[in-house]
Amino acid sequence: MWADSREALADLELGDCQRVLDVGCGTGELTRVLREETDGTVVGVDADAGLLTSVGGPTVQGDATRLPFAADSFDLVVCQALLINLPDPGAAVREFARVASQRVAAVEPNNAAVTVESTVEAEPPLARRARRFYLDGVGTDVALGSDAADLLREAGLDVVSTRRYDQVREIAPPYGEQAIRSARRKATGEGLASDRETILDGETTPEELDRLREQWREMGRTVVEQMGDRAYERRETVPFFVTVGRV
Repeated sequence: MWADSREALADLELGDCQRVLDVGCGTGELTRVLREETDGTVVGVDADAGLLTSVGGPTVQGDATRLPFAADSFDLVVCQALLINLPDPGAAVREFARVASQRVAAVEPNNAAVTVESTVEAEPPLARRARRFYLDGVGTDVALGSDAADLLREAGLDVVSTRRYDQVREIAPPYGEQAIRSARRKATGEGLASDRETILDGETTPEELDRLREQWREMGRTVVEQMGDRAYERRETVPFFVTVGRV
């Protein structure tokens, strides 16, 4: 994320921030970008203390819905790909608004609108079906990114803007180790197997999932063959929406 352009982050006004909070920072992907864009202090907070060891700098272990900070502690509170994973994202946004003195920003995807292009003809339709099965079982709002403005308004914030940023992931020769591992997982059906419990929490039947996995493995073997010929290419686009609200 953000390797090609940071224009969509412009309305965060990072250059004017003295204190920034990155909620649900994980291993610090966004935290590092924020620190590059401001001379102020960027604090990362996450419920998983193990992930915080990779962030560096000031970090705090904490729950997004019960932030361990006083009101108005930060000029800006921001999250990336957090709200889509929460059963009550509104509770987190209300906490963001409480500890922010100026702005709140949500950088969230619409995972229901992901697109895949591939030199393997069967891959895009199978990817759509697999994503539909998986998202049906997740139980949270995976398309929240394009509607995050509603959450900010409900928390009493004035929405300043919403900007779209497409995260594009491409695979093409020469293939890196991660791309090779991904192809092998397709060929064995490992990924679908590990997601089986989540998928079956939705309306997908075991028989439907087994049929998909059989087709998925066949598609994966074609991917591996094309890689062997250095002919495989894949492009995945994940639409993110950067929504900024003023306290």
